[in-house]
Amino acid sequence: MLGTGRPVFVLFGSSIVQVSFSNGGWGAHLADIYARKADILLRGYNGWNSRRALQVVDQIFPKEASVQPDLVIIYFGGNDSMGCHSSGLGPHVPLEEYIENMRKIIVHIKNLSDKTRVIFLTSPPVNEEQLHILRGSLYAEITRTNKDCGTYSEACIKLCRDLGVNVVDIWTAIQKKDDWKTSCFLDGVHLSSEGSKIVVDEILKVLKEAEWKPNLHWKSLPTEFAEDSPYDIVAANGKDTINNS
Repeated sequence: MLGTGRPVFVLFGSSIVQVSFSNGGWGAHLADIYARKADILLRGYNGWNSRRALQVVDQIFPKEASVQPDLVIIYFGGNDSMGCHSSGLGPHVPLEEYIENMRKIIVHIKNLSDKTRVIFLTSPPVNEEQLHILRGSLYAEITRTNKDCGTYSEACIKLCRDLGVNVVDIWTAIQKKDDWKTSCFLDGVHLSSEGSKIVVDEILKVLKEAEWKPNLHWKSLPTEFAEDSPYDIVAANGKDTINNS
């Protein structure tokens, strides 16, 4: 770890997390908002489901680590909710198993330290028409429906309420936008900058309203090295400096 001890936020999930620092993604938005306030770490794994996450959660978040995260934002569910393939291969995870996998992951992360907080993101909706158009010949036929995403999203919300974990209902939030199908996606699944802005707004609402001590909303965190300095930009009067922080 670097020296000054900023809060550490970890984004943990599948491709919705992995690509969140590209194309004006929600991870990049958070990193910008929390500049000089918190370190945003990316632990995103394209194509993963809750089974693969559960297999390695103790390696990504070891209980014996000397520094534990202040906040973990978790996202899994979109791949789990895909239709099952006749071969038995693929990312599909039955709903009840998905719920149990996520329960174990959430409990593990909550128990890392007294300071570690958790926010869960539900599955976003999907644009089925756009998915069908952009599907390449490399993959077998993929069954991914908005209805199934909604079912897994509802299960996720109920689980988080049962465990006392904050949850962002992305599936509902994105569909409140009239043109969500055309404006919120890059490919029918992964979020555009417009879709990512919705996710960030919803995360910030949770952070602002959460009764955590310390509060982790960006306005509540100190700015690193914010003291005045004679090395700041000189003011127009030629006598003072302006602290841009």
